[in-house]
Amino acid sequence: MNVLFVTSEVYPLIKTGGLADVSASLPRALLQQNQDVRILVPAYQSLLAKLDKVREIAQTQHYGYTVRILQTTLPSTRVKVLLVDCPALFDRPGNPYLDSTGVEWHDNALRFALLCQVAVDVALNRLAFDWAVDVVHCNDWQSALVPALLSRFEQRPATVFTIHNLAYQGLYPKQTFINLGLPAELWTMHGVEYHDYFSFIKGGLNYADRLNTVSPQYAAEIQTEQFGFGLQDLLLHRSSELSGILNGIDTEVWNPGRDTYLHQKYNTRSLDKKVLNKLALQKQFALTEDSEVPLIGLISRLVEQKGLDLILDSMPELLKMPLQLIFLGSGEALYQAELKKLALAHPDSVAVHIGYDEALSHQMEAACDLYLMPSLFEPCGLNQLYSLRYGTIPLVTAVGGLADSVVSYTDESRANHTATGFVLNSASAASLVEAVALALEVYAQKETWRQLQLNAMQQDFSWQASSQEYLRLYQQAVLDTE
Repeated sequence: MNVLFVTSEVYPLIKTGGLADVSASLPRALLQQNQDVRILVPAYQSLLAKLDKVREIAQTQHYGYTVRILQTTLPSTRVKVLLVDCPALFDRPGNPYLDSTGVEWHDNALRFALLCQVAVDVALNRLAFDWAVDVVHCNDWQSALVPALLSRFEQRPATVFTIHNLAYQGLYPKQTFINLGLPAELWTMHGVEYHDYFSFIKGGLNYADRLNTVSPQYAAEIQTEQFGFGLQDLLLHRSSELSGILNGIDTEVWNPGRDTYLHQKYNTRSLDKKVLNKLALQKQFALTEDSEVPLIGLISRLVEQKGLDLILDSMPELLKMPLQLIFLGSGEALYQAELKKLALAHPDSVAVHIGYDEALSHQMEAACDLYLMPSLFEPCGLNQLYSLRYGTIPLVTAVGGLADSVVSYTDESRANHTATGFVLNSASAASLVEAVALALEVYAQKETWRQLQLNAMQQDFSWQASSQEYLRLYQQAVLDTE
């Protein structure tokens, strides 16, 4: 099939989170199954700076702007990437959604509406590519208008909409809908209207032929009031077209035996070498260099969703334990400041790096003994999958993809060698402290800990199975439109 994969970020060209990783690895896995997948993404300033070879293949016009379509390939792959080049909207510093001060770009609605309009041009073969699209796969609110806009055409490709995080919906005043000149018939509660606001994400939820999200557990959760962010009734209504497919990971990029970012490579047969990564990271961050002390890591957006309040509330108790903590991420100023304060007060046992650093994220996965992920909700989560691959044992809450991918350490799971992590009893600081205490107790039992690491490293979270599920989803969507 010919699949147009529409996204707002793709690794390694532009990345703020897990969407970028999925947008790179899923198309690559589908290409290996002989599907013709082309990624459509905005030509951000920082993205273009990373590319040597691009060529213009078409032009179109939207919102008074001339838009060039550039073509390149995803680095180190054969996956074609189409770039939406509109300098007035995308040639600016900062990340895809926020300026350098962390404030949303004032014209995000226009920027991503333009991305959607260009996706429609490609989907309907208006740009003379001589490439007939069978399926348009849209991801999160930034591309969610595409199914709505395509719904108005009798001859159109099938549409699939993937919810990576329902908390982000692209909500704007009604006037924004009017300013964007969108078809008036879309302005209904069964369209993109949400309590008299304009909702990008409803364009995908109401109009896509098939909906899916990034884990089976999250697909069930978002149909409830607790996790539905006001859209649970709509998702319940569309439950027969909604499914959950657990994200995979790129097992070439995330492979401790070949990872060039690491101080010391290792695998299940050379697991004793893993500790050399810990000693290197302790030295790098001026932590006490001690191979025996448990090192706990967190790589995350520093936002409430990721359980930052639980972590901060539990710190007084955690800091009484024989452990070290290292944090990598950026987000809300309050959390950044609190973590920095902890690092200053406890320089031997707490380290913080504000920002994002791809190399450091790999080094932390290899160096840490435990990975901290007490999310309040988690559509899939990728870092727990990376952690399992690196023999770094996850500490997680039983939500979304965390529940689908981590088997809690119990007497039974220990005995049958299925345990892969520690699962909190509830989303509370007390449960977090309790889980860490249990983890340290098990860590002290060398043979038991080694078995836990081997259980984790032997899990298969490659894209092999998940990409086949997406292929079946595409086929269902095509049948829906026939």
